[in-house]
Amino acid sequence: MRKAILWLIVLAALAWGLTRPVTLEPDRLPNRDPDLDNGELVFHAGGCASCHGEDLAGGQVFETAFGTFRAPNISPDPEFGIGEWSDLDLANAMMRGVSPGGEHYYPAFPYTSYTRMEPGDIIDLKAWLDEFPPQANDVPGHELSVPWNLRRGIGLWKKLYLKQRPVLAADQLSESGRRGRYLVEALGHCGECHTPRSVLGGPDLDRWLAGGPNPDGEGKVPNITPHADGLADWSESDIAYYLESGFTPDFDTAGGSMVKVQENFARLPESDLKAVADYLKAVPALDSRP
Repeated sequence: MRKAILWLIVLAALAWGLTRPVTLEPDRLPNRDPDLDNGELVFHAGGCASCHGEDLAGGQVFETAFGTFRAPNISPDPEFGIGEWSDLDLANAMMRGVSPGGEHYYPAFPYTSYTRMEPGDIIDLKAWLDEFPPQANDVPGHELSVPWNLRRGIGLWKKLYLKQRPVLAADQLSESGRRGRYLVEALGHCGECHTPRSVLGGPDLDRWLAGGPNPDGEGKVPNITPHADGLADWSESDIAYYLESGFTPDFDTAGGSMVKVQENFARLPESDLKAVADYLKAVPALDSRP
């Protein structure tokens, strides 16, 4: 009996260690003044307003197979928003999925993509967010069923799916394509919707950008690899023009949640739209699966 209890204690301690939140070292953030112009670019490339609202007050509801998630208030309100957060707090949230209080965030917040961000961009983003008027909107919490409501277990999920390594290696890409990689894999978090997921909700990187079920529960998200099922017939110019205007080569228009994504990308410089196109034409061509 004593041996069994001892083993339970050992296993509990091991589980506690494996699931603990891991944060950034403070020296990961560069010691420099923020660049507001870059902060605005990061804000639009990251699609912050698409989920948190134009005023950043949050409250948008996302129904998933795991439960109901609500986008939080990220305005600079000191009580209900992130007005009291430091640059390091925001960096830990975006790159490690950890709150200022040391709790795991659920990966409905796309930190599996933001983990690839440059820490300096987060300094600039925080400065830009602080320019918004505070919004005293107290967003209700998430509503999840067991076992998904046990935040500590997200630590194990992160062991499987929180990867800082880029999906495509630099030597597979041109200089423009490497900029596109950063916009697609990190800031734009395109893989969060365009890459299918496992039963645990983690991205299947072997099927990178090959499309899959819509996270919102209706229809499918398209394949955006250069396969015949995806963007094989689109040129780099077609892709860049779509991101700028919302028009496809067939003169159709962006629809659904892609409308806001396209509107965000349209605010980026032309060179960034070309970079995204160069990257998308360089990823492995994969078919769409049922």
